[in-house]
Amino acid sequence: MQADIDFSHYLKSTGVGLIHLDLAVEGINCAGCMAKIERNLSTIPDVTSARVNLTNSRLALEWKAGALDPALFVSRLAELGYKAYPFERNDAETQEARRAQALLRRLGVAAFAAMNVMMLSVPVWSGNVSDMLPEQRDFFHWLSALIVLPAAAYSAQPFFSSALSALRARGVNMDVPISIGIVLALATSVIETVNHAEHAYFDAAIMLIAFLLAGRYLDQNMQRRTRAFAGNLAALKAETATKFVGPTEIKTVPAAAIRPGDIVLLRPGERCAVDGNVIEGRSEVDQSLITGETLPAIATPGSAVFAGTLVRSGTLRIRASAASGGTLLDEISRLLDHALQARSRYLRLAERASRLYAPMVHATAFLAMLGWLAYGASFHDSIVTAIAVLIITCPCALGLAVPAVQTVASGALFSSGVLLNAGDAIERIAEIDRVIFDKTGTLTLPELDVANLADIPDDVLKIAGRLALSSRHPVAAAVARRAGVASPLPDIQEEPGQGVHGFLEGRPIRLGRPSFCGADNLANEILCGDPEASVVAFSHGESKYAFAVRQRLRPDAAEVVAGLARMGIAVEIVSGDREPAVRLTAEVLGVHEWRAEVSPVDKIDRIDELARRGCKVLMVGDGLNDAPALAAAHASMSPVTATHMSQAIADAVFLGERLAPVLAAVKVSRKALRLMRQNLWLAVVYNVLAVPIAIAGLVTPLIAAAAMSGSSVIVMFNALRARTREAA
Repeated sequence: MQADIDFSHYLKSTGVGLIHLDLAVEGINCAGCMAKIERNLSTIPDVTSARVNLTNSRLALEWKAGALDPALFVSRLAELGYKAYPFERNDAETQEARRAQALLRRLGVAAFAAMNVMMLSVPVWSGNVSDMLPEQRDFFHWLSALIVLPAAAYSAQPFFSSALSALRARGVNMDVPISIGIVLALATSVIETVNHAEHAYFDAAIMLIAFLLAGRYLDQNMQRRTRAFAGNLAALKAETATKFVGPTEIKTVPAAAIRPGDIVLLRPGERCAVDGNVIEGRSEVDQSLITGETLPAIATPGSAVFAGTLVRSGTLRIRASAASGGTLLDEISRLLDHALQARSRYLRLAERASRLYAPMVHATAFLAMLGWLAYGASFHDSIVTAIAVLIITCPCALGLAVPAVQTVASGALFSSGVLLNAGDAIERIAEIDRVIFDKTGTLTLPELDVANLADIPDDVLKIAGRLALSSRHPVAAAVARRAGVASPLPDIQEEPGQGVHGFLEGRPIRLGRPSFCGADNLANEILCGDPEASVVAFSHGESKYAFAVRQRLRPDAAEVVAGLARMGIAVEIVSGDREPAVRLTAEVLGVHEWRAEVSPVDKIDRIDELARRGCKVLMVGDGLNDAPALAAAHASMSPVTATHMSQAIADAVFLGERLAPVLAAVKVSRKALRLMRQNLWLAVVYNVLAVPIAIAGLVTPLIAAAAMSGSSVIVMFNALRARTREAA
């Protein structure tokens, strides 16, 4: 079988006779790899550009139209030891990258201009107290103007555009006082230079722009940090798939071209581009991206696989159930984007404060100028003081106080397996003092498993598993899954409501109800010791066995419950399951408060009762019957295996088989809430101290620019502390 990649979907014309192609390259680990690839590909005739982005492992190529076959690049990379496949950047990511590049270019221009102007300003400062001639000083001022004015016109465009948009809408934002401060500083400097004055403020204006651009660029990068895992999907899932277009003919096509029902081939070392089920083959697969489990799992016919799955050994044929845009991995990306775009209570508070802040800044600066004029100061000194007030009171720190923490905390939560689905989830999860767990599918794993494997011989398990493949019952499916078999026994018949039966080696063989297999006594023994289990019996001639099938507790459930208790958080179980099963789970986990056989209404009543007592409840559930309780609770979480309704209502979704993300969510959220409050206080205290100093005329516009930017940097560095996940 041959697989030919169709590159036409990925090639883009640059409009100047060149073709552009982006490739995702696996195995780029260092600058040496980057240099090796760029150097080698650049030697190919007609290649005009080969640039590697080390951060996201992507290669951007450009060459003369019609000169080269794109497959040549993939082959050349393979010779160098790197696997590559086409990558299609989505529009949002492209626009975001362009904005970041534009900010970086403007920052570079402003910083370069600032460095040059500072070289000119130092002799002026020293000359003003020594013997510099007025002509020399004027020359340095005009030279500074020649550098700063065009640099400022280009670099400050983001602030000017934002301020103009706000003014056209008859409103103000934080960029209005910034723009006024920049324009006043530049205009005053030009006037001072024309009048041969000793002081000009070109250095302050361009330094202010550089500081502001640096802060804005850092802020944008911090917002992109949370998307680093989901946004860099080129390293996590395949952008192409090998599709069967005939009984034995395959072709590599874009993932977007796959439709439900298509058959896809997966080979060792490849990542799956679709969600689907195995129809042929056996392999060890890494599904840690979805399940959180680092150990490889065995994929056999009937096993579900997800986009992002890495095949470690063997070849699989997959029948696609969902492809590009509809896979679980895509849903995770959408959840993450939704969390980033949502707005929290504290973020709304900070934004309202920023909107009120702008007119207050204007009024303060204007009153400061009038006050100094009334006091007898010159118009020049009064306007300089007003400029310093405008600059030093810029609400950048206030605007960054909450988003910076929220972004970094969202990234920390995501790395812990938690996806936020509500803008104020962090604050509400941080406030909880009680957790209510549903049992089935939440404290336990959603799939049934055989609990008494130690009592079943391996050869019996294999035969029972092959027999179970002929049954559609979920309990039988658990036996087949645990046996790890792929081929059913021949000539097997199913008795509805009873089980399946046939012959093996001339002896009758049965799997189903204990009464159907003559194993009632064995079943009763199991149920006495494990009331939560469902029993399926197996008989082969006179030999009889009973399988105890039930959902297993999540492996770290007891540790998480103990961890919550150490944090002073009460835990209880409220479940619709049978009382013996809930009691056993509560005893194993050390939970003293539990309720069994409750209805969805009963769950809401319990949450309302606790709310009236002043408790703030985190509800953790997965089923459709949990959805009303999830909506009623102060905060809510669901596992990624939950129903779509529960996932949509929950404030956060957690990945994997472990319950640890619930504990991590509380720890990170508590710390993030504390940091949000700290940042808001830092911003407020800074302005309380800075405004009187600026009004008193004790700072120049340059010092004001440095102080304002310094406060923003402090806020951002404080926000980075949210990356750590120690207990709050």
